[in-house]
Amino acid sequence: MVTERGLQVLRAIVQDYVETHEPVGSRSIVDRHSFGVSAATIRNDMALLEDEELITAPHTSSGRVPTDKGYRVFVNHLAQLRPLSSAQRSAIESFLGEPADLDDLMVRTVRVLTQLTGQVALAQYPSFARAHVTHVELVALAPNRLLIVLVTDAGGVSQRMAVLPEAIDEADMGVLRARLSALITGQGIGEASDRLQALLAAEEKPQDAVLRTLAGVVVDELGGFRQERLVMAGAATLARREQDFRGSIHPLLEAIEEQVTLLRLMSEMVTDEHGLAASIGTENAPFGLGEASIVASNYAAPSGTARVGVMGPTRMDYPSNLAAARAVARYLSRMLDEDEAGR
Repeated sequence: MVTERGLQVLRAIVQDYVETHEPVGSRSIVDRHSFGVSAATIRNDMALLEDEELITAPHTSSGRVPTDKGYRVFVNHLAQLRPLSSAQRSAIESFLGEPADLDDLMVRTVRVLTQLTGQVALAQYPSFARAHVTHVELVALAPNRLLIVLVTDAGGVSQRMAVLPEAIDEADMGVLRARLSALITGQGIGEASDRLQALLAAEEKPQDAVLRTLAGVVVDELGGFRQERLVMAGAATLARREQDFRGSIHPLLEAIEEQVTLLRLMSEMVTDEHGLAASIGTENAPFGLGEASIVASNYAAPSGTARVGVMGPTRMDYPSNLAAARAVARYLSRMLDEDEAGR
């Protein structure tokens, strides 16, 4: 059974190890923290923490370092999130202010988060699976080439070029726009796709060749709206922090390249009552990421909630990283809400 003082000793070990990168001994705890007891008493507390597998000795006769279990206890019960400084808050506001579109906003989000934390930043796109198509536009690029623009009520915008089987004029394009809009505007992503699939499955009429070409392109784009997406920044920080990982960083680099694993992990993380989540070390082993920790915060989008967070070594500053993720998530929620209100 770990005593209250023992938990505070664990807090000191986590904080000192994160700060110094060195195993923490009883003497340094006495020197750096005001426990009011002897080093021998602290050693007894550390022995109990070691019995509970919350700390471990990396080398014989060395100090102690937290285990993944110790980090979990720290995050759940001991971590105190520090508010961001006014300079950090200003950086978020200036960096995220006036984005060109949703893609620009998401890229800015991960860039500012990796700058704040020094870790790999991750952000899930809002889900558009429940969104509705609000606008379809066709832009002539050449007599047989069009740009199709789709807009949803959740902020999703898609642009895709279509090469037509024959040349058309302005009047033809107006008719095509009207027919395509009648099929999908106001429809949910799934319903719009089903309507276009039905058109493609129907008996082909010579006069509908161009419309069918456009329908095929739009079906592909609507399928993209249904897919989960992740944007990342700061992958280079892994190489600079390689010494902080117990093993190879290659599984992390592969996960960054593939994205599917990170999307699944981010989606399955369990948040607390404040919308914050942490998945630490061995808890990520089923995803092949047992060397890493991920902390995240929910943000609100018109189509539901998604997550923004950071990934790095288990030896990370959890309170600061959680605070940064929370602050960025709150600002992102506000930006998306204002964008929705302005529609």
